[in-house]
Amino acid sequence: MHQIRYFLAVCETLNFTRAAEACNVSQPSLTRAIKGLEDELGGPLFRRERNNTHLTGLGEMMRPHLSQVLIETDAAKERAKSFARLDDVELKLGMMCTIGPRRFVPFLQAFRERHPKVRLVVQDGSHVQLQDRLAQGELDVAVYGQPEAIDERFHARRLYDERFVIGVGPGHPFDGQNAVRVADLNGHAYVNRLQCEFFDHAGHVWREHGSKVKMVFRSDRDDWVQAMAMAGLGFSFIPEHAVTMPGLRVRPLIDPEIVRTIQVVTVRGRPHLSAVGAFVREILAFPWANAA
Repeated sequence: MHQIRYFLAVCETLNFTRAAEACNVSQPSLTRAIKGLEDELGGPLFRRERNNTHLTGLGEMMRPHLSQVLIETDAAKERAKSFARLDDVELKLGMMCTIGPRRFVPFLQAFRERHPKVRLVVQDGSHVQLQDRLAQGELDVAVYGQPEAIDERFHARRLYDERFVIGVGPGHPFDGQNAVRVADLNGHAYVNRLQCEFFDHAGHVWREHGSKVKMVFRSDRDDWVQAMAMAGLGFSFIPEHAVTMPGLRVRPLIDPEIVRTIQVVTVRGRPHLSAVGAFVREILAFPWANAA
């Protein structure tokens, strides 16, 4: 880069002495740098004839290319400085598709207020999909929960616990109960979320307590599942803060409760962007117990 700067300074002044003064270097240093550049490019860039220094054909050809290199380099440095200041930075956040917005939006609002120049790009998916994208570098950070321990490749920190509830439409037998016991589920129609990461775990718990349910509808869209439950097709098994359907009757599932832990996850040992550090600090400090 010094060679390019010195070359462009000589192009402007057509005088090695004045170019060295402009670059704040000695003339021998500037001359050696130009000679090094000429060796790399395969020929002389200037022709020096007494007081008449001018560009050779090669020098004329190289000048616009090297000028663009310098412009791009300066622009890259400015972007790097902005990046370090969290100015105009894109942060790719993976969000598990079963995490409802009601609880999470207050945090995203607070993060946006504190870091207005960080652009969040949110991608949803199952916890398995998010792990794969994290491992492949397609995501910077992710938020999800799962019944089993998180893979040791990742660093996971707890945000909050969320219980599962039963959602039904008006007039359903569970509508008249204050809570639904796992044993109460036996024989009832069930509408299932395909992306439910606790489906296998919940099914095992239900069978242990003598409940065999009749699956009548499945969808990977939470809004369809809740709408079908609202329409009376059966009960839905939903994370408490993922309920979005107005009028859906929600009752806590007890004896036993089923609870998931929501965690913020990064790749262990991977150097992270400064924006990732800011995001993790903010999300861990957020008062999740008070989030509505």
